[in-house]
Amino acid sequence: MQFVSSRNKMNVVFAETAIVKGLAEDGGLFTPVDFNLRLILDDLKNKSYKEIAELIITNFFDTLDKTKIKNAINIAYDKFDTRDVTPTKKVIDKNGNADFYLELFHGPTSAFKDVALTMLPHLLTISYDKLNINKKIYILCATSGDTGKAALEGFKDVNNTFITVFYPYESVSKIQELQMTTTNGNNTNVVSINGNFDDCQKAVKNLMKESDNLLKDKNVLFSSANSINIGRLVPQIVYYIKSYFDLVNAGEIKINEKINFIVPTGNFGDILAGYIAKRLGLPIDKLICASNKNNILTDFLNTGVYDARRKFYNTNSPSMDIIISSNLERLLFIESGYDDNFIKNIMEELDKNKFYDLNKINKNVYENIKKTFLGYFADVDETNVTIKKVYDEYNYLIDTHTAVAKVAKDKFVNDENVDEVTRKNKTVILSTASPYKFCTSVYDAINGSLNKGENNKDYNADEFSIMENLEKETNTSAPKNLKILNTLPILHKDNVDVNDAYDYIKNKIDEINVNKK
Repeated sequence: MQFVSSRNKMNVVFAETAIVKGLAEDGGLFTPVDFNLRLILDDLKNKSYKEIAELIITNFFDTLDKTKIKNAINIAYDKFDTRDVTPTKKVIDKNGNADFYLELFHGPTSAFKDVALTMLPHLLTISYDKLNINKKIYILCATSGDTGKAALEGFKDVNNTFITVFYPYESVSKIQELQMTTTNGNNTNVVSINGNFDDCQKAVKNLMKESDNLLKDKNVLFSSANSINIGRLVPQIVYYIKSYFDLVNAGEIKINEKINFIVPTGNFGDILAGYIAKRLGLPIDKLICASNKNNILTDFLNTGVYDARRKFYNTNSPSMDIIISSNLERLLFIESGYDDNFIKNIMEELDKNKFYDLNKINKNVYENIKKTFLGYFADVDETNVTIKKVYDEYNYLIDTHTAVAKVAKDKFVNDENVDEVTRKNKTVILSTASPYKFCTSVYDAINGSLNKGENNKDYNADEFSIMENLEKETNTSAPKNLKILNTLPILHKDNVDVNDAYDYIKNKIDEINVNKK
C-alpha cells in the first residue's frame, strides 16, 4: 500500500518511509492512498487479537517483512495482562440496563496508547532495516498525558534510538507525571513545557519542519511517536474489529449487524482508526466523538466550523485537553477525495486565523462527515456525576475520560434528532485508561471529599494514599505499574518555555551525535 502527504499527494511513499519520517517534509500527514482491503466478516469470527492484528498490519504495511511483523505482534501483545489484549466488557445496572466497555488499559502503562506504542518501535526497526538506515533515530513526542509514558516504555534502551517527550507542566495527573519522570533507560528524556498540549504538539511539528537545519551534517534522523505517525494509527484499527467480534461471539449481535462506537478523543487519532475500520467494511453505523469542556471537535462535528479562538481549559480528563486536533486533517483529506490544495488552504487558514468554516469551503465534505460522525461533550461536573453513577448503579469503576464517553452515550441515546434505529444499535464505549491513573479525580467523584475546583486536582495531594483508599472502598486493585511509582527516583526534571524547545533539542542532538555509539 502507498501513502501520500495530505498536503502534497505527489509525495508518494511506501510504509517504511512513512513510518520512519513520521511527518511529511511539507508538514502533511502520510495517509493511505486507498482502502483495497475488504474485511471478510465470516472469516474473522474466531480469530484472536494477534491474528486480526497480523491481517491488518501486514496489509497496510505490505512492503515490510511479514514474518518480522508477526514476531513483533507476539512480543508486543504478550506485554498485556490479558490474552484478549482489549476485552469488551458488558456491565449491567440494577435495572438490567447494559453498557459495553472496550477496555483498552491492560497494557504496560495502563492506557490505550499501549496498543500502538508497544508495536511502533518494532515497526520502526523493521523499517530501518528495509531502508538500510545507519543513522541514529531521534523520536520526538508530545503528550497530553498517556502517549508519553507509553512511548518511553516502548522505546527505552532501543539501540541507536533516542526519545524526548514534551508534556504540559502541571496539566497532567500526578500519576501520569510520575510515570514519565521516573522512566529509566539510557536513551530517554522527559521535558515539561510551560504551556498546554497544543504548545507541545506545535513544538514537535516545528522541530520536524526544521529538521534540515537541525540535523545538517549530523548522523541523526527525526521521527515521531505521536498519532501523526501512520505507524501509530494503523495498529489501533485492530481493537475496533476485535470488539465487534467480541459482541458477535457473545451473542449480542449477528454478523453484519451495525453497531456504534463512542470515543473520548482530543487529537482525533483514536476515532480516526474506527473510521478506517468502517472504510474496510466493519459494520459501524456511527462514530460518536466525546469531548470534554475543550469541545472544539464536538462543535466542529455539529456546525462544520473549526474555531480555535477559544479559552483553553485544564480539566479532570487531561489527555483530551487539546484545541488543535491533528488527525482531523487526515479525515478531511480522505473525504475531500485526496484534494491536497483544499487541505493546504484550510491548514493555512487555521494557522493564520485559528478558524475555518467547512460549510463555506467545501460543504460536500462536511455533509459526508456528518453521515458517520456525531459529537457530544461533558463538563467536569457531568464527568464527576457519571463516575459516581456508574460505580453506584453498575458497580464498575471508570476513569474521567471514559466517563466523558459515558455522558456522550447517555446524551446520544436520548437525542431525538438521531434516527431511532441508530440509537437502538448496540453501542460500545471506548475505555481508554485505568481509573487509577486519575485516582484523585475518581476518588473525588465518588466521595466528593477532594474537590479542588475546575481542574479537580491537587498536586500536593498524597495520591498513593488516595489510591489505597480507592482500592479499599471499591474492592478493586490498582495496576502494579502504578502502585510502585512512589518508590522510584525522579530521573527527569527539565522544564523549558515553548520558544526554547529548538535550542534545547539542538543541544540534545549534539549530545547524541558525540556520545552515543
